[in-house]
Amino acid sequence: MDVQSVIAEARDSMTVKRVFGEPYEKNGVTVIPVAKVQGGAGGGGGEGPEGQGKGSGSGFALIARPAGAFVVKGDDVQWRPAVDVNRIVLGAQVVAIVAFLSIRAIVKARAKARRSG
Repeated sequence: MDVQSVIAEARDSMTVKRVFGEPYEKNGVTVIPVAKVQGGAGGGGGEGPEGQGKGSGSGFALIARPAGAFVVKGDDVQWRPAVDVNRIVLGAQVVAIVAFLSIRAIVKARAKARRSG
């Protein structure tokens, strides 16, 4: 597979269908799921001195995460964001580490002040 065909395949993969899911309706309420989609592609090739040996490589990546959903009820449209539990847990861990390091620094400073004073 050459570099140009990989890039074309990556471009075709990053369509609006990846962002907006199929709407579904129940009891007069329509829900349209939405995702955040990111991607990229690249590749390259080359050959050795005096045309000895050739090589090439290519690839692409696609990341999709739920962003939320549009909820349509009559003429009313509302955005309902998705809850990213992984981001919440990561944020809590960062806050806990910063708090631990801050408390540790305060305790050390107070202990040093008692020894000096």
